[in-house]
Amino acid sequence: MTLEPTPSQTIGPYFGHALPHPAGGRIAPTGHPDTVTVHGRVLDGCGAPVDDALLEFWQPAPDGSRTGAPGSLRRDPVDGTAVGRDGVAFTGFGRVATGADGGYVVRTLRPGGVPYLSVCVFARGLLGNLFTRAYLSQAADPLLSSLDARRRATLIAVPERTGVHRFDVRLRGDGEHEETVFLAFR
Repeated sequence: MTLEPTPSQTIGPYFGHALPHPAGGRIAPTGHPDTVTVHGRVLDGCGAPVDDALLEFWQPAPDGSRTGAPGSLRRDPVDGTAVGRDGVAFTGFGRVATGADGGYVVRTLRPGGVPYLSVCVFARGLLGNLFTRAYLSQAADPLLSSLDARRRATLIAVPERTGVHRFDVRLRGDGEHEETVFLAFR
């Protein structure tokens, strides 16, 4: 007798309850004059907001270094409790949950050496997390240049005003709007 494989199951939704940390979207030091705000929404295939997604942002520091500093998981040296970011050090990492409107906000510094923020998306209905990029400029980049204009546009964070960019993540296209380009790492 041959057995059929057991189908995969989705996990959650629990992202908004267990994983975000205080000030998780504040990657830049508090009050830094070069802070850039990236905000947007996570949308499903029908264009409805995904209110319980979790996004992680990874990036190098403005000087291109990738060492970061203890951030959201920083602990009190005396009692070991989580105290979160210190508001001074650049961490290179942020984790934010979406709100009821599917929205999120991250405050960071422009990455050095690359024109994008790396983004990891966790959401209900996904069997695994999704990886994408939020480009803060359309600088020459092998990935961007390999895509047609319509697909490329899904990776570009749209400048709204100085220091503020909008980057929406579409988990699936709906005919009118393209699905965000997601990357597969092997």
